[in-house]
Amino acid sequence: MEYKDGFVSKDQRKLVRSLSESADPLTVSALQISTSPKSPRSPKSYSKHGSSRASPSKGSPRGSPRKYDRRQHSPRDGRPKKGGCGGKGTWGGLLDTEDNYFIDPNDPNYDSTEEYERPSAKKSAGDLDEFKKKATIIVEEYFATDDVLSAANELRELRKPNYNYYFVKKLISIAMDRHDKEKEMAAVLLSALYADAIDPPQVYRGFIKLVESADDLIVDIPDTVDVLALFIARAVVDDILPPSFLKKQMAALPKESKGIKVLKRAEKGYLEAPLHAEIIERRWGGSKNKTVEDVKVRINDLLIEYVVSGDKKEAFRCINDLKVPFFHHEIVKRAVTMAMERRQAEGRLLGLLKEASEEGLINASQITKGFGRIIDTVDDLSLDIPNARGILHSLISKAASEGWLCASSLKSLSSEPEKRLLEDTDTKLFKMKAQSIIQEYFLSGDILEVSGCLESEKKSSLNEANAIFVKRLITLAMDRKNREKEMASVLLSSLFLPADDVVNGFIMLIESADDTALDNPVVVEDLAMFLARAVVDEVLAPQHLEEIGSQFLGAESIGSKVLQMAKSLLNARLSGERILRCWGGGGGSSRPGWAVEDVKDKIGRLLEEYESGGDVREARRCIKELGMPFFHHEIVKKALVSVIEKKNERLWGLLQECSDSGHITMNQMMKGFGRVEESLDDLALDVPDAKKQFIHYVEKAKTEGWLDSSFWFSKLDNARENGSCQ
Repeated sequence: MEYKDGFVSKDQRKLVRSLSESADPLTVSALQISTSPKSPRSPKSYSKHGSSRASPSKGSPRGSPRKYDRRQHSPRDGRPKKGGCGGKGTWGGLLDTEDNYFIDPNDPNYDSTEEYERPSAKKSAGDLDEFKKKATIIVEEYFATDDVLSAANELRELRKPNYNYYFVKKLISIAMDRHDKEKEMAAVLLSALYADAIDPPQVYRGFIKLVESADDLIVDIPDTVDVLALFIARAVVDDILPPSFLKKQMAALPKESKGIKVLKRAEKGYLEAPLHAEIIERRWGGSKNKTVEDVKVRINDLLIEYVVSGDKKEAFRCINDLKVPFFHHEIVKRAVTMAMERRQAEGRLLGLLKEASEEGLINASQITKGFGRIIDTVDDLSLDIPNARGILHSLISKAASEGWLCASSLKSLSSEPEKRLLEDTDTKLFKMKAQSIIQEYFLSGDILEVSGCLESEKKSSLNEANAIFVKRLITLAMDRKNREKEMASVLLSSLFLPADDVVNGFIMLIESADDTALDNPVVVEDLAMFLARAVVDEVLAPQHLEEIGSQFLGAESIGSKVLQMAKSLLNARLSGERILRCWGGGGGSSRPGWAVEDVKDKIGRLLEEYESGGDVREARRCIKELGMPFFHHEIVKKALVSVIEKKNERLWGLLQECSDSGHITMNQMMKGFGRVEESLDDLALDVPDAKKQFIHYVEKAKTEGWLDSSFWFSKLDNARENGSCQ
């Protein structure tokens, strides 16, 4: 029987009905008639499959179904739909992601963009997973081989520049959990790849991802706050991350995020410290074998070689190999000085600086600083270079017209001798006023009066006023008794002058030491003691001694002798207390200073008052009024011992506040914790779990970012020196 024109005859319908009624449902389920839209009742289905399904085969009795044939006779796939997860009218499997899924344009929820988004998203996710695996391999191989060039080539071969932010994140996150060697290697690699293999926006995004994931990283890396903060600070110093990154991310992150603590630690703990560039550069051992003189010699050699060969690529490679972006102002200074001395090489040297600026090899601030240093020394250059001022003026004009120097940010360069004479007159006038202010202070001991007078004088005076005042203060004090010397040190620590100005003041003092020695035979000993006292009072950082030393070469020079003696004083055991009391201590007025026991008693009383319900502001005011920042480790020690004994963390909150506000420095925190560690055996007699509690608080302090991550393993021995006392 045949189907005609897509219709079914009455006989055919009866046959189908009789077959379905007489057959075993388990064996002929495929013959049940479906009413779904895909049913074989449609004309096309019947014309294609009808004869093979409904008509009996030849040789078999009419109307007899093939009930014993268990083979599937339907052309459809008889297997369960969707992997056994339901059939028609069901949701399917929970994780059903069939590749043969298609979008129905007749679906009420149809979105035409899905046809393009779904395949690309799936492909993108697969590409990122593959990139992550290869990036991890590249990082691990780099740490094993220390081959920067190979790592750069392998990253380029991936040809996924849009995913390079993940490489930045992976590189740093792996290095954070390794030794200092790997941390330094990661910083070097990142600096080498910047703007070459990795675009600046990708570096920026990579650091954003790191800061956002700080809460997760700290689970596996307890010192995440300190280490990640140092990586960010290093990136800023290496000019691969803009300083504005910190402010923008602080505004974008939740207040309780660990990322906020990371950014604050980077800003306050590292980038705002004096000589922060050199400190950060050498924190993990980088450039530890370089001295300032070595770098200067290499800069001079590369400039001479460039003048001869004219090979800019080689010159740029040598500049990159120096790995001292914070010292590029020396390149600018020496290149401009050489251009003034060798006029025939002027065009070539200025061309080198111009191209280095355009390519970002030397940033604008370093160029400005280099020209500023030449302006400061132009009078000395005039002794060897006739018309040095006029030549320098023409070079500045040329650089400004070409757009790679901002002339408006430079100091005034005047060729009029009348103006120079006026400046000399201003200097002499300020020196006279400064001497009068200092002499009055030695009589009255009024620090506030000195501060007010100094501020009013500086408004109408020259830029180096602070340095001149420091020099005059110490010069007058050295010619007097110990009382005035003590008062001079107290005044210096109370004025909060910029560290650079204090450094310049000491440099002036050492330069004039030969003349001072005519009236003061022990000038070397006095200057060394004043310099050591400035370090103990935290007016200067220990690294400032190296900066001062770089200005005085030769083992027999007075500068070298002063520095050597100052370092010997600082390296002695209990140096803090000894230097503090060298002139009698506490010379803020005509009365004798406080004894150490008096200070300890005052610290004990202020901590007791705060613990019983005192105010944080009042406690910080009392700490500041002590006027002994070099003895703040005693506050840390007493507070921590009280927390361990009484299990009352109110004092812990005070330490946190003092750390965040900068009232107590990290150095003093480390000394305080070190002193508690020394007394743990005695403390354990009263508090059996003292050691356990101490370890807990050490780790907590590291996590909060106000105790150095290396303290527990390498700093405890050092904490016993330089001012610790029981």
